Amino acid sequence: MGAIWAVITRLHAFAGPVISVLYPMLASVKAIESPLKEDDEQWLTYWILYSLMTLLEIAAAPALAWFPLWYPVKLALLCWLVLPQFKGASFVYNQLVRKYVVNNSGAIKEKVGDVLDPQTRSSVERFIHENGLDALDKLLSEAAQKNEKKPLPSPKQESQERY
Repeated sequence: MGAIWAVITRLHAFAGPVISVLYPMLASVKAIESPLKEDDEQWLTYWILYSLMTLLEIAAAPALAWFPLWYPVKLALLCWLVLPQFKGASFVYNQLVRKYVVNNSGAIKEKVGDVLDPQTRSSVERFIHENGLDALDKLLSEAAQKNEKKPLPSPKQESQERY
């Protein structure tokens, strides 16, 4: 009985990487190649949740050392997220991400849009549409480098330039 218990308690050492990395990796490749959106959603969400779980696990490692059932619980949660019978990652996306992020995207855009005046925002949107986001990133990087090389004007000098 002791040997069986030892195998069961160490099963996560083999099953964990297979369930959490190998199978999702192969399924993600298939999802990329398929024309369906649902499988892309499932696997993108899975990788986000897996990354979050890994970061939380690293941060909480001392506390988790006192919780002996952590690895079986983690394995069960990963199975729920991964297995196509449950589609846990899609469930989390639909119940949490879509509900709080997508439905509030207008409010999020409004808060971001408050930073720019309407004319500037319109110009930036037109630039992105015509040249792409990479071109905007390059332009902003170049502008930041130029600003780093220039000495900052003193408040007195700045006020004289304005008037």
